[in-house]
Amino acid sequence: MNKKLLAIFFAILAAGLYAINIPLSKLLLNYVEPTMIAAYLYLGAGIGIGIIFLATKNTDKESYEKITKKDAGNVLGMIVLDIFAPILLMFGLLDSASSNASLLNNFEIVCTSLIALFVFKESVSAKMWIAIALITLSSFLLSFDDVTALKLSWGAILVLLATLCWGLENNCTKNLSNKNTYHVVFLKGIFSGLGALIVAICLKEKFAGLQYFLLALLLGFIAYGLSIFFYIKAQRIIGAAKTSAYYAIAPFIGTLLSFIFFDEKPNLAYFIGLAIMVLGTIIVVIDTLQKKHSHKHQHLVTHTHDGSTHSHTVEHTHEHNHYLSGKKHRHRHNELNVT
Repeated sequence: MNKKLLAIFFAILAAGLYAINIPLSKLLLNYVEPTMIAAYLYLGAGIGIGIIFLATKNTDKESYEKITKKDAGNVLGMIVLDIFAPILLMFGLLDSASSNASLLNNFEIVCTSLIALFVFKESVSAKMWIAIALITLSSFLLSFDDVTALKLSWGAILVLLATLCWGLENNCTKNLSNKNTYHVVFLKGIFSGLGALIVAICLKEKFAGLQYFLLALLLGFIAYGLSIFFYIKAQRIIGAAKTSAYYAIAPFIGTLLSFIFFDEKPNLAYFIGLAIMVLGTIIVVIDTLQKKHSHKHQHLVTHTHDGSTHSHTVEHTHEHNHYLSGKKHRHRHNELNVT
């Protein structure tokens, strides 16, 4: 029980650390140019996670598969998408409220699910379809500076494009889930950071002063590196599904911090969008906490008829939906008779 409570604390801590990304990045935009911040954040994450790996590699007893040439497509896709996603986010933050941008980050759930469905042919549950509809509706409302005049916020559009990149990147990274997490994140941080730095130089952006450079690296280390570190610690104890559910609170923590840092005055459309987003996120959490898996096993069945004995191997497939309460479950049985 103590381990589970500690894991829940780690999961919530990971969400809180990630949540500071948007409001603090918006503050840094007063001193550092957008593409440079994107570069520094990922470099900070890569350097930070590399330090953690070196510090813990002798105590980490888990075994992982090595990254091979077969993984090149997913690794390259992950890096390229992580170059452009934070750049789009930073430019979006220049022209949108920090609270709106924090909530719009939940659109990443929609992008990840739809890409998994249409590109990778994964199934999407009925609950997730409802959540997708609600989060999309909320994102639509939050994307307008003036809903009555249908005046789009281009900053919000850029934030949504960033979540689209991250949604595709999540699916690339998921294909690397059996690899060493620290190696994957290190590659992501260092090479995506260097890629964004090259883009910044091409755009003729100026290098930040030393103090802001170090602050951006530190923010990247905390909001990405440490967040991932505690996410992994929680995941090893309570599993991926439960950890993801607790992590879903991050955008709402980011919104609260935005109100504190910027004294923002949200309009009626924001509160309507917030209510719809909360409902959609709750449904995502319920769907995430619902475990679905199937079992296959065989039975040898012997029948005697017409004076002869026949043996049949009967293969059953059971699909279960288990809820955390343990009170409700569903079984689906398929039988395949093999003589």
